Amino acid sequence: MTKKMSMSTSKTSLVLFLCQIISALDVPLDSKLLEELSQPPTITQQSPKDYIVDPRENIVIQCEAKGKPPPSFSWTRNGTHFDIDKDAQVTMKPNSGTLVINIMNGGKAEAYEGVYQCTARNERGAAVSNNIVIRPSRSPLWTKEKLEPNHVREGDSLVLHCRPPVGLPPPIIFWMDNAFQRLPQSERVSQGLNGDLYFSNVQPEDTREDYICYARFNHTQTIQQKQPISVKVFSTKPVTERQPVLLTPTGSTSTKVELRGNVLLLECIAAGLPTPVIHWIKEGGELPANRTFFENFKKTLKIIDVSEADSGNYKCIARNALGSVHHVISVTVKAAPYWITAPRNLVLSPGEDGTLICRANGSPKPSISWLANGVPIAIAPEDPSRKVDGDTIIFSHVQERSSAVYQCNASNEYGYLLANAFVNVLAEPPRILTPANKLYQVIADSPALLDCAYFGSPKPEIEWFKGVKGSILRGNEYVFHDNGTLEIPVAQKSNAGTYTCVARNELGKIQNEVQLEIKDPTMIIKQPEYKVIQRYGQVSFECIIKHDSTLLPTVTWLKDNDELPDDERFLVGKDNLTIMNVTDKDDGTYTCIVNTTLDSVSASAVLTVVAAPPTPAIIYARPNPPFDLELTGQLERSIDLSWIPGDENNSPITSFVVEFEDALHEPGVWRYQTEVPGTQTMAQLKLSPYVNYSFRVIAVNRIGRSQPSEPSEQYLTKSASPDENPANVQGIGSEPDNLVITWEPLKGFQSNGPGLQYKVSWRQKDVDDEWTSVIVANVSKYIVSGTPTFVPYEVKVQALNDLGYAPEPSEVIGHSGEDLPMVAPGNVQVHVINSTLAKVHWDPVPLKSVRGHLQGYKVYYWKVQSLSRRSRRHIEKKILTFRGNKTFGMLPGLEPYSSYKLNVRVVNGKGEGPASPDKVFKTPEGVPSSPSFLKITNPTLDSLTLEWGSPTHPNGVLTSYTLKFQPINNTHELGPLVEIRIPANESSLILKNLNYSTRYKFYFNAQTSVGSGSQITEEAVTIMDEAMASRQVDIATQGWFIGLMCAVALLILILLIVCFIRRNKGGKYPVKEKEDAHADPEIQPMKEDDGTFGEYSDAEDHKPLKKGSRTPSDRTVKKEDSDDSLVDYGEGVNGQFNEDGSFIGQYSGKKEKEPAEGNESSEAPSPVNAMNSFV
Repeated sequence: MTKKMSMSTSKTSLVLFLCQIISALDVPLDSKLLEELSQPPTITQQSPKDYIVDPRENIVIQCEAKGKPPPSFSWTRNGTHFDIDKDAQVTMKPNSGTLVINIMNGGKAEAYEGVYQCTARNERGAAVSNNIVIRPSRSPLWTKEKLEPNHVREGDSLVLHCRPPVGLPPPIIFWMDNAFQRLPQSERVSQGLNGDLYFSNVQPEDTREDYICYARFNHTQTIQQKQPISVKVFSTKPVTERQPVLLTPTGSTSTKVELRGNVLLLECIAAGLPTPVIHWIKEGGELPANRTFFENFKKTLKIIDVSEADSGNYKCIARNALGSVHHVISVTVKAAPYWITAPRNLVLSPGEDGTLICRANGSPKPSISWLANGVPIAIAPEDPSRKVDGDTIIFSHVQERSSAVYQCNASNEYGYLLANAFVNVLAEPPRILTPANKLYQVIADSPALLDCAYFGSPKPEIEWFKGVKGSILRGNEYVFHDNGTLEIPVAQKSNAGTYTCVARNELGKIQNEVQLEIKDPTMIIKQPEYKVIQRYGQVSFECIIKHDSTLLPTVTWLKDNDELPDDERFLVGKDNLTIMNVTDKDDGTYTCIVNTTLDSVSASAVLTVVAAPPTPAIIYARPNPPFDLELTGQLERSIDLSWIPGDENNSPITSFVVEFEDALHEPGVWRYQTEVPGTQTMAQLKLSPYVNYSFRVIAVNRIGRSQPSEPSEQYLTKSASPDENPANVQGIGSEPDNLVITWEPLKGFQSNGPGLQYKVSWRQKDVDDEWTSVIVANVSKYIVSGTPTFVPYEVKVQALNDLGYAPEPSEVIGHSGEDLPMVAPGNVQVHVINSTLAKVHWDPVPLKSVRGHLQGYKVYYWKVQSLSRRSRRHIEKKILTFRGNKTFGMLPGLEPYSSYKLNVRVVNGKGEGPASPDKVFKTPEGVPSSPSFLKITNPTLDSLTLEWGSPTHPNGVLTSYTLKFQPINNTHELGPLVEIRIPANESSLILKNLNYSTRYKFYFNAQTSVGSGSQITEEAVTIMDEAMASRQVDIATQGWFIGLMCAVALLILILLIVCFIRRNKGGKYPVKEKEDAHADPEIQPMKEDDGTFGEYSDAEDHKPLKKGSRTPSDRTVKKEDSDDSLVDYGEGVNGQFNEDGSFIGQYSGKKEKEPAEGNESSEAPSPVNAMNSFV
């Protein structure tokens, strides 16, 4: 698995260098290409510079490298060649430079102490590792000493000295008692950085004989114990109070030197009564925010990641009610060398130039020295193309023999940095990596991207042709990307066909063909519509689509942006969705989504469910509570409970719930016991030992639960040993040196008897250790102190009481506490994919250095500046987290044409590890945003003035603006389109030679070298010619038109008068019905021929007037018109008349409509309208 990962990393690294340095192309990983290219060695993995090993285990010194051909390995020890063939205890892993020194079969680790360095070599050069110092860890025994008891007066100070043996690495110190419990610490009693235990003032409770100092040696996983120290406190009355005195450090001033990037620890511990309080300040400045922490009850000042700016005087002040004392610590921050610019691998073509730059800083300033293939450059073979200039090597007109690996060494008295960087000179003819005859399918009016991934050295030139023998493609219709891709921004059917990509350099030429097909877009031609449906009804939504015949669409329905409910009432058809028996929960938004392999469209509609007409309902209610509870059949582990049900209140009882109360352990708390069907009125209940039971019953129906019944009589069961052990046992460390064992305690009724306790047992996994056990009270946690960092433990917890133990518990696996990761991810590489997206790679850190559960990696990245504006802004760091052991990730949402930095950190359960060195990368140009505004002013007969603002986001260097415009006629049809290219430095333009009184539509956008941005549109009108306006005469002012209208009005008036007279002669009116309804005996109907009244009948009078004969043009009758309007009558509306036929009442029927607002005409009134108003 490790080998595969190493090969993959090697290929990726090589291609990234080829992309970024040779051609800046997006070259895909092609295994055949990578196998053929030569590459000098690169060290990929090595042991740390200061390597402390366990003397009981085999020593493994890592050295892994990649290269083509695969490199061979050799080692030096203490500066001379190390011949591993002559030492039977030393072997080298196959296909690797890693050494394995066999200590477990007779070797001694002390014999292999020294400084080791690995060299990886092939025909292209040699890379070397750091100097790896091998030292076996040591954990010596405590020197024997006679410890006298400490007799201290109450209130005095006391220091218990630990003086641990000198080990490698130094041990971790902690104080415990004979029961292996940590001694409690406070502002009064605390452990110093040197391991001593300080008492600001002693109290009688400090008297004990088991103050024991422990030293834990992590590498050998051993703990050494000092002899117990006895402290006896004697009291004197009264106790004398004293002002503070510093126990450590002594004197009024001291000095401290710390290295950049380390943790600065400053300590002040004071004696005094009352106990002094410690306060810290920095003279002449503030303590650094976000990096300052106070530990050990503010006695220790901790500043992480210190820099030169943290140098200065730090004052600690100890104060109590009687006074104060202070101490000034002068801090000087020095720095081991650190990179400003580490040398980077250089890939060149024959005849090209290049540079290797090695810049480092430190305090004091580090010296820079160069090596070539592991040999000091001063004595290395001459290379006429190479010139060393301090921290820079300049290469001019390189040849293939110039390939080598160079080492830069930056060192001062506090350390050194060693970096390998190769110069690889390649001469390769062009190769096209895109598969031949690759088929691309796109939707019409969408961008088409045709790939031509290539490689060559020197960098090949790329040309595109349409068809096999077509002419070279040029012009604004196409966009040619640096990685060889051809882009057609708006692909049309005419763009379909065969395209040929040609790559050529001075060493050769190659071509490749690809195919492009243009498909019709998918459309929803009938979308779902808003629906309102009554509850329990049926509803259907339509979704009819049109698509390209060669694409297979899939239709998906969603409800409220989620899947449809799994319900047989939802029926999905080919073109519709039907919901049967609609309920309230069906209310919501329904979306039809149509997907093909190339595009996707959707449409939504809302369904509103309303209530059906109400119907009378039966009143239902919760049942009444059961009563008369009775206990029978009492046994140690069971009892019978019976009851009588209450009234069910029109809803049958479905079940009974039995609850119990334990008056012995949890009085007043009722817990669930069991549930039985509603047809059952008795239950056999299982009982636990040592519980004082009471029971109650609750009835349940569809409406809800009844009130609880009255409690039953109490029943106390006998005691027994526990039946079960605690659940949810876990072992998780809270600190790097402990293991916190937790569990869920048994509840009172689970204890089965008095005296509940727990037996907690643990042992380190995969180590032949005996179980360590302790019995604790009824608690839920036990802390095991002094554990190694993050090692697995087997843990178990067993319950016991006064009557015995529970069954043997099962074991669980836990881990001691995590610590922050030690190593930053290496080999961080950034591959810029496009102007808004980049891909970052890194090598995984060794799992042993994680020191905890690997949770993933965090990438911090931020924009440094915009390359177009050259102005810095507030840096806002963004963080992306990649879970698990991923070694790459995508950085989306980048801003085009900008400079970014990033670093990578590994994350475990404790937090983040150190950051990798900041990586700088730049995004290429993109298309700009639309111009910020487009304003059209100063219209004249034949000209308009255009003013505009530059894009808010240029996303590159603006090259020009494009203005397109066309006239619009009165029917909103567009005329011919005119296009103008404008220089990028212009902000206004006067368009001349336009047509007068014409509306124009303008389209305006900006361009960078990448392409055109989105456009902004505007419309404007040129003014009218005054002479032309004077010739346009309103027809309403012409004499002939006025005469004609008057004649028409007179004719209509005569016709209306004739009609009105004929109506007054009478017709068939409902007089008889009126008289019959009133039943007046004095009024009798008579017929006309015998002198009596009767009904008139005139067939013509029943013919309605033509609509519009007096109706206004807007077809309404206004309120101020007469109530006896012939219009209303002519439309068949009944009215009331006198016996002689005259009109006496208002009409009934259709109500008059008010005229619609806003429809008044600005034209001269027509004669017809005038007549209607008159009548």
